Amino acid sequence: AKATRPRTGAAGAAGRAGRRRPSPTGAARAAGPGTPLPTRETSSGIPVASAYFADDLPAAARRARAPGEPPYTRGIHPGMYRARLWTMRQYAGFGSARQTNQRFRYLLAQGQTGLSVAFDLPTQMGYDSDHPLARGEVGRVGVAISCLADMEELLDGLPLDRVTTSMTINATAPLLLAFYVAVADARGVPRAQLGGTVQNDVLKEYVARGTYIYPPEASLRLVTDVFAFTADEAPQWNSISVSGYHMREAGATAVQELAFTLADGLAYLEAARKRGLDLIRIARRISFFFSAHNHLLEEAAKFRAARTLWAELLRERFRVTDPEALKLRFHTQTAGSMLTAQQPLVNVVRTTVQALAAVLGGTQSLHTNSYDEALGLPGAESALLALRTQQVLAHESGVTDTADPLAGSYFVEALTAELTARARALIARVDAMGGMLEAIRAGWVQEEIHRSAYRWQQEVESGARVIVGVNRFADEEPPAAPSFTPDPAVERERAERLAAWRAGRDVIAVDESLARLERGARGSENLVPLILAALKQRATLGEVCDALRGVFGVYRPGQVA
Repeated sequence: AKATRPRTGAAGAAGRAGRRRPSPTGAARAAGPGTPLPTRETSSGIPVASAYFADDLPAAARRARAPGEPPYTRGIHPGMYRARLWTMRQYAGFGSARQTNQRFRYLLAQGQTGLSVAFDLPTQMGYDSDHPLARGEVGRVGVAISCLADMEELLDGLPLDRVTTSMTINATAPLLLAFYVAVADARGVPRAQLGGTVQNDVLKEYVARGTYIYPPEASLRLVTDVFAFTADEAPQWNSISVSGYHMREAGATAVQELAFTLADGLAYLEAARKRGLDLIRIARRISFFFSAHNHLLEEAAKFRAARTLWAELLRERFRVTDPEALKLRFHTQTAGSMLTAQQPLVNVVRTTVQALAAVLGGTQSLHTNSYDEALGLPGAESALLALRTQQVLAHESGVTDTADPLAGSYFVEALTAELTARARALIARVDAMGGMLEAIRAGWVQEEIHRSAYRWQQEVESGARVIVGVNRFADEEPPAAPSFTPDPAVERERAERLAAWRAGRDVIAVDESLARLERGARGSENLVPLILAALKQRATLGEVCDALRGVFGVYRPGQVA
């Protein structure tokens, strides 16, 4: 029996000439002469051969450059983790700013090396904690931030000039960045010393996550306002984290995650170019955010493909040659959608495999999910175990000893080439529709992801795709109760706090700052300094967003413009 081989795209085309006949595999011999092996595919539907050989290596792999050299397939630094480990950045946020600050201090004391802030839905949607639409959601899926005092409490005692902070926030990204800068200003920390990332990726909100506020044109203006502000005021700050993670969580395949994320990145750079910003400065501070899913080798290959393709696209589309600007730097989070409420301890194994994929793929920072997150917010014990998972990989597994340890693997190199080719083809389809913004407006991107999610669910329900503890190896015990639940008193306390905050401020100064912001929004000036001024005058997040809603309006699904 011959080993089955994929025959599509780059990997299938590689080595067709002069291919030697492979030896029978052990599985084929066990099945008997002439018995075909069962077909296999990756989670993206890429056919997988039963064995790979030297002539399966694509041409690009044969002439691969060293780690730290463009197009950075093998990593963006020469020594990778030998010189510096990835940042262990556990995502945290719940209840009040005080409660989240305590969790940050705990994790830092346990060896975490960077902060990552989760915000509650009212904060993400531009509502104060005492707004009627915030009821029942205050502090439930992240920390509640409505005024400058909240941010001061969140960052209390944390060394802003020495720790980097990532904030997963999009529609209200300019406000949370401004809150952070205001705290630093009050402490006397120079803005040039601030390091971190604000997600600021609103396009994927229209595709997969839904925490948008304004129509796309206004949202893109705010995105580029952040670009310009950070370039001038906080040059060490990453002005955007282009996120494929949320599209993957919505059901995208690895190919779709790769293609749509990079297409979003191109759209942001094009918006920056139209505004007349320095593309090299902007590209140097763009970061990316990917999911680490279940298929270990496809995921590792995906990260290698992402670096390669981004460097190639920047050269082709924008004629970028600056080596630093060509580097795709990315954060990874293990796949929340793959956690199961059934037999939750098994999630420790899933998370470890996913984290290993991220490390083998060369991530710059990593969050490992807690095993109980399918049940609710993670408890302190499970959050610590998630951090320890990273530390074991870093210090005990040996995978950090050399850069790109999977390089030269016939299978991984073939997958890298195949993912690159398929993502390129998908980006070409986006281009044919007029770019990512037009493809989103048409609903095409959303529909493609929905189709993939539906196929995955069909496979799970039919048993064709095995989920341990769910559709195979299940038991009769009901899922465990969550180990941590938010305190319902937080919402009442937040309302009292905001009432006192408003009562103690200069109302005339607040109104003047908001009126100034509205005038700026009707014009073309950068809104981040105006937002910062309003927040320093003690305007709330909701008041600032209401001022902008009055000018920009709000986006409704299906809205053309």
